[in-house]
Amino acid sequence: MQPYLELASLGLITTATIPLSPRIYSTIFLQAMAAMAYISLWGAALAAVLALLHWVYRWRHPKSTGTLPPGSMGLPIIGETLQFFAPNPTCGLSPFVRDRVKKYGSMFKTSIVGRPVVVSADPDVNHYVFQNEGKLFESWYPDTFTEIFGRDNVGSLHGFIYKYLKTLVLRLYGQENLKAVLLAETDAACRGSLASWAAQPCVDIKEGLSTMIFDLTAKKLIGYEPSESSESLRLNFTAFIRGLISFPLNIPGTAYHECMEGRKNAMKVLKGMMKERMADPERKSEDFFDHVIQELRREKPLLTETIALDLMFVLLFASFETTALALTLGVKLLAENPKVVDALTEEHEAIIRNREDPDAAVTWAEYKSMTFTSQVIMEIVRLANIVPGIFRRALQDVEIKGYTVPAGWGIMVCPPAVHLNPEIYEDPLAFNPWRWQGKPEITGGTKHFMAFGGGLRFCVGTDLTKVLMATFIHNLVTKYRWSTVKGGNIVRTPGLGFPDGFDIQLFPKN
Repeated sequence: MQPYLELASLGLITTATIPLSPRIYSTIFLQAMAAMAYISLWGAALAAVLALLHWVYRWRHPKSTGTLPPGSMGLPIIGETLQFFAPNPTCGLSPFVRDRVKKYGSMFKTSIVGRPVVVSADPDVNHYVFQNEGKLFESWYPDTFTEIFGRDNVGSLHGFIYKYLKTLVLRLYGQENLKAVLLAETDAACRGSLASWAAQPCVDIKEGLSTMIFDLTAKKLIGYEPSESSESLRLNFTAFIRGLISFPLNIPGTAYHECMEGRKNAMKVLKGMMKERMADPERKSEDFFDHVIQELRREKPLLTETIALDLMFVLLFASFETTALALTLGVKLLAENPKVVDALTEEHEAIIRNREDPDAAVTWAEYKSMTFTSQVIMEIVRLANIVPGIFRRALQDVEIKGYTVPAGWGIMVCPPAVHLNPEIYEDPLAFNPWRWQGKPEITGGTKHFMAFGGGLRFCVGTDLTKVLMATFIHNLVTKYRWSTVKGGNIVRTPGLGFPDGFDIQLFPKN
């Protein structure tokens, strides 16, 4: 073989004339195939890189028929979720919203838990969104929220079925039942709880309020009496709130996983109750759940069992935790502002002096006369900002203030951005109930006040929340003094929380 190669190198013969063994042919073939595979691999890798770069580009530059609001979509899939859930240890506007409003303006685009969202800190845009629900927008929450609340929760329902459920709930939480039943029961619950707490060296006011309100509302909703079983159920909801507005990582040890476990356990209890009641057609209606069961027994019911269970779950949660958080912040703010306590005490002691029986329960006329108390409640919920964002989804491409919200995109109305706007509220972080003096009572959402939502979905429990807060304040300032023992630090993630509790000591006045 070597002589042939030497002659070929001198150009006397060509390599084509060199006789090659089958082994050599095989080696050359394999080498050629390897080279082709190598080239193909590099080509595939290059194509994958180009596809990835295109996907990243499309993620960061979403398609739109118009001009999208400025902003950043963040990292692919994750978006700006981590920044959205970053803790904020103040009552001020979250850095996530504050920094982006400063950089981009009052409307900006982002991505939260994998979904494109336009965030609005603009009062006019917020009002427009609420006024056009069912036309241009519909109620919507990210998939992780829906997993927590249930696919058929009242927030995900639309049209006639939503209005039907709202009417059903108002039988319990409407003003008629508040006047006839709930006001007196609320007053009695506040009296009993405060007396119990005063007999202790100190009490975590957040835990105490959660227990008090849960026992009251759970009895009306599902007939629960204070017991070990109801405490267990309440703890499931406590786990629920800790993970409700947290990073959606469903693995053991995370707040979100604890939240999902809390939901699973609570739903197990509710399913057991439903099965038991459905099997007893002779059972009399004693609570709201019984009324729901009656609706399910209709010949052509509008409800399904899934809708009914998700409704009960949401009502149990919303009825106690949000109010307990607002009242806890209220006690903290009152402790820091003795002039407000003095003004409240003057108003409520005047109410007692006008009674024939000083120990009588609060009447509806007395409740409606609590003018300054109403101002205090408005100021508490303005600063509490229990709901950091209200979500809707665009049903079609919507033009707002020169920008386009594409069909299918979410839009997050941001109440804190309005409630803490210095152009709307002078010195917005100051606790100043007198700022509401002389202003008409707000009975629905407005451009500048959305603590209870707005539009068609204004919170049906608003009146109950106000009654609970007013009767608690009445009994607190007329019968007790109090001092802070420890805790009281707040954190927003972005929902309000008290990570180290808030312990106070109560001292009876008489």
